[in-house]
Amino acid sequence: MPDKIRSAVRFMVVGFTGSVVQTWLFMAALVLLGHPEKGAVLYFVAFGIGYVLEMIPNYLFTNWYTFGTKPDIKNAGVFLVARAFNLVIQLGLLPLMIDLLPTWRDDYISYVVIFIGGCINYLVCLIFFKKPKEQ
Repeated sequence: MPDKIRSAVRFMVVGFTGSVVQTWLFMAALVLLGHPEKGAVLYFVAFGIGYVLEMIPNYLFTNWYTFGTKPDIKNAGVFLVARAFNLVIQLGLLPLMIDLLPTWRDDYISYVVIFIGGCINYLVCLIFFKKPKEQ
């Protein structure tokens, strides 16, 4: 399998498991914050909590499994910039999905938002996470 296709498939595996973890943490945060109403500030805070806590394992697996690189300061900084960009996208999509899908459950909305944000994030990561060329 060509490297670009293999990395895309691996990114999807990491992304899928990350989305499950992020959504689980989001749902747990909703419970801890007293089940805020969709669209309320605490609802977005709960989503952000799930996002931030899921970042650490996602960073490690993105390096090791998806791109075959080692975690270091350079790619950690790039990862954080890409994730900050992704968080802005996801938090921007969240109210849109709440409006478009008002009867959907919170976890379903989360998966839609994460999927769209993840696709955009992959394209950004492709630019920066490159395996060093062997000499």
